[in-house]
Amino acid sequence: MLLQRNKLGSVRPPKRCRSDMDNTSTSDIVIINGNSHPDLANMVAERMGLKNGGCSVFHKSNRETIVEISDSVRGKDIYIIQTGTKDANNNIMELLIMAYACKTSSARSIVGVIPYLPYSKQCKMRKRGCIVSKLLAKMMCTSGLTHIITMDLHQKEIQGFFDIPVDNLRASPFLLQYIQESIPDYRNSVIVARNPGVAKKANSYAERLRLGLAVIHGEQKEAESDEVDGRYSPPPTSSRQRTTSVSVGVPEHPVKVKPPLTIVGDVNGRIAIMVDDLIDDVQAFVAAAEMLKDNGACRIYVLATHGLLSSDAPRLLEESVIDEIVVTNTIPHEIQKLQCNKIKTIDISILIAEAIRRIHNKESMSYLFRNVTLED
Repeated sequence: MLLQRNKLGSVRPPKRCRSDMDNTSTSDIVIINGNSHPDLANMVAERMGLKNGGCSVFHKSNRETIVEISDSVRGKDIYIIQTGTKDANNNIMELLIMAYACKTSSARSIVGVIPYLPYSKQCKMRKRGCIVSKLLAKMMCTSGLTHIITMDLHQKEIQGFFDIPVDNLRASPFLLQYIQESIPDYRNSVIVARNPGVAKKANSYAERLRLGLAVIHGEQKEAESDEVDGRYSPPPTSSRQRTTSVSVGVPEHPVKVKPPLTIVGDVNGRIAIMVDDLIDDVQAFVAAAEMLKDNGACRIYVLATHGLLSSDAPRLLEESVIDEIVVTNTIPHEIQKLQCNKIKTIDISILIAEAIRRIHNKESMSYLFRNVTLED
């Protein structure tokens, strides 16, 4: 299957013919969406031969969210397409209110299609903090959602936070196909993990493409492993109750001291392809790219599922030594593409449409997870 490129530089798989969705009963399925990504919702509905359901979501002057569903949803299967963007809090409230409105209107099932799950990076305990993604999962279950479809969770263990089924789809087949068909001389490439935490994902790409692997190790601005564990948060005690000078016989962890940035692996004269699940703040990617260039990499690509691209990320990428940034359209980023000509988009609406069709028809989802391993 060849990728097609439109005038805007976006990369799309060829549109499936209408007959591929003929098995879907359209009389009792409704697709609605909030304000986070209406273009993706329209593409999914078009692929399934459906009209986007009548749902208006707007904000009052006091920033309260109002949801109005114009069509009857009684006894129907509702699919709410709402992704996470830079306006994450509004995205979440819109989703919760839409789900609750459908629940109280006697919908048969309510499936949240959330390509990028907000707060998924806050899935670990931090010092005097909490696991926010666990709280969000409880809120979604309480709102009336009966099923979740998402894509490339930041940590797969997040699925366990939900009391309802969660299908964590993978975008890697689309990204692997892009490498094979759109990167010239990709056989001369090496897959790069910009930090050891991404090494498993990078190794999976390297094994599937039969390419070499390189890992960047050392001091970096962003490193989740450096954050203080939340269990180091004892309740406050008075000075009379607490004595710090007396040893209790428990050895302490030595302080971590990272070496300067180093590359484990050979990139000299090779095409360097960095892979990750999310591109948001890009300083770490830019620093890694500069190091790869200094070590002889001839071209540098960055591939990721989610392109959040916050703040001045487009400008930094445009000015960097990175040759191309490839992301999927799980998150809208058309404005960022106007600021950075290096950003390319892969359309994954066909994957979401197929997942919805299979769930609605009670078909097996195993086809969408063929050859998926724990590292993917």
